Amino acid sequence: MLMRKLLSFGLVAAVAGFASSALADGGITVDKEKGQVIVDAKVAPRKMPYLNEIYPIEVIACWGQEKKGEKAHETIVTIDMKPSEVHKALESLGLKPGKPARGEEGVAEGAPLKIYIEVPSQSGGEPRRVPIEKTIVDKKTGKNPGSVKWIFTGSAMRQINPEKEEKIYGADMTGTLIGVFPVTDATVIQSALTMKDEPLLKMETDKKLLGPEGTAVKLIIEAVK
Repeated sequence: MLMRKLLSFGLVAAVAGFASSALADGGITVDKEKGQVIVDAKVAPRKMPYLNEIYPIEVIACWGQEKKGEKAHETIVTIDMKPSEVHKALESLGLKPGKPARGEEGVAEGAPLKIYIEVPSQSGGEPRRVPIEKTIVDKKTGKNPGSVKWIFTGSAMRQINPEKEEKIYGADMTGTLIGVFPVTDATVIQSALTMKDEPLLKMETDKKLLGPEGTAVKLIIEAVK
């Protein structure tokens, strides 16, 4: 309980750093007028050299392989910052985290969000901004999953050492920022999809839309008004 209070205090105190209308900090920009948190990211590789196959997409954004992201082989984009920093930025918009889901019976709770991705124009014009759901397609049908509800759940806490009571923000251990299915509760944002949807949706990235591996993009996380 003490560690939870200290963590909560730390997150609230850090929010004071996002005081302006549009302030950038370590790859994160907060635009309070638009109710948006903008996160720098890169298009993730889908084939990992240490794996024999390409696994379906299960998360939207996490640390890459070089930072030992737990879901680096199942993500659309990679990030460099701590997920808790994005948590702080979302709280600076006045949003409150809820509760992450985990497993078959889990139900995500929290403030509703919209998530977009901004990709460079292939013709040299203005960047293109699209809902994040448009960047993934079903491997069999080639179709998008349709509109998806995103939720600011906040992360579960994780115990570092089983012999000690100390716990930390779980997503800062796994590197996961946004999850599609509740395969983990150590994430900042989850969709409203459940584990019942997971066998039906084997997703792959739309490479034509996203561009080559390593392409710099931006995630726009927007509060639903």
